[in-house]
Amino acid sequence: MESIVIEKVWITDSAVWVRTVEGKEACEKFSDFTRLKYATQEERSNFTLSKDGIHWNDIDEDLSFEGFFANKKTNTLYNLFIAHPELNASAIARRLGISQSLFAQYISGTKTPSAKRMEDILESIRSVGRELASLHVA
Repeated sequence: MESIVIEKVWITDSAVWVRTVEGKEACEKFSDFTRLKYATQEERSNFTLSKDGIHWNDIDEDLSFEGFFANKKTNTLYNLFIAHPELNASAIARRLGISQSLFAQYISGTKTPSAKRMEDILESIRSVGRELASLHVA
């Protein structure tokens, strides 16, 4: 693979960004990496660069520049849980009566639920929303 030459690296509140010498930009969201997700802004800002990637010594995390530009597989459940961190995947799995491990595999894309199972999952999440929307606080 052709070597990626990085011109600039910068940190925002939610991601680390890179720009190549050709002007291509890409980011990796902190929410996709547990150590970065829970790191302080100071820890996130304390990184070193190599020709291949970024290293955060304080939290023992590495990201390769190649990974910033790789095609990433996503799926409906992954996108849903990333967009709505207030949802609790373990609680949804319990509501559905399926193992938390299997549900995590559906979210990660390791396993694909059947069309019927997917509709059951989405209906369970909608049901939670309806229940919350119908609450009346005295």
